[in-house]
Amino acid sequence: MDGVLVVDKPQGLTSHDVVAVARRCLKEPRIGHTGTLDPLATGVLPLACGRATRLVRFLSSSEKDYDAGIQFGLTTDSYDVTGSEVSRSGKVPTRDAVEAALLSLRGERMQMPPAYSAKKVAGQRAYALARRAEPVALEPVAVRVTRAELHAFTSATAHVSLTCSAGFYVRAFAHELGELVSTGACLESLRRTRSGQFDLTAAVSIEDLQRDPSAAAGRAVPLERLLQEFPGARLTDEGRTRVSHGQDVHDAHLWPEDTACLETAAAQWVRLLDGDGRLLALGTAGEGPPLRSPRALHPAVVLF
Repeated sequence: MDGVLVVDKPQGLTSHDVVAVARRCLKEPRIGHTGTLDPLATGVLPLACGRATRLVRFLSSSEKDYDAGIQFGLTTDSYDVTGSEVSRSGKVPTRDAVEAALLSLRGERMQMPPAYSAKKVAGQRAYALARRAEPVALEPVAVRVTRAELHAFTSATAHVSLTCSAGFYVRAFAHELGELVSTGACLESLRRTRSGQFDLTAAVSIEDLQRDPSAAAGRAVPLERLLQEFPGARLTDEGRTRVSHGQDVHDAHLWPEDTACLETAAAQWVRLLDGDGRLLALGTAGEGPPLRSPRALHPAVVLF
């Protein structure tokens, strides 16, 4: 099985738990997720299966959409309601204050990841250090929020929809929001509705996956429909042979109408396809051995 299966992760399971279920059901050992969801969170969890596991680094770098419930007046050590209470103010902000704070949190900025996160510190997961009450020295990470909309505000809870970059922590966002409105806050609920090109419309539940693995596998997104934001170039028979051996390809190894991609190859990846449009490799001018020509692509990720 080669492609991406989108699972609607239920609450209570880790992303690794879902991968383990998929490996058993699909009898495919090569499965990896493209972005962790906490046990509290539900929603879109894309699983790269088979040869698609070689594309995880590209699939993980996409924007994400979330629906978040944020509780005011309470802070915890994990920044969500599953953690240990740190403070309780009992205060509730005004709707105007929340909307003003959301506006200030949009755009590009540096975000400090939570201590209870999968970030590595000196080779260890931050959450492992935090659970042992050891110091967690994390560095802020550049993130981007392109959308932060308040959809509902009832009692002490705000329901917010977000579009953000990869590497963004919604738990940290909830904590920051609580600081800005001077009440404290933590994440109460979280549902991921999109991860890059994948959304809930094609998602399967864990129950569906366990009940009928074949039907679930049939809903996987095949390799040729992945990473279509990258330009594509079809290979000649000679070009296909060269790519299979990890050799650079040039104008003569591409279909004539596709050679224009060589002009911009230095700035982006190129999908290398066979004559029927099947994805064979990802090529770049920026990796691999020294190129023999400025108009050449190196097949850095080969899928066949």
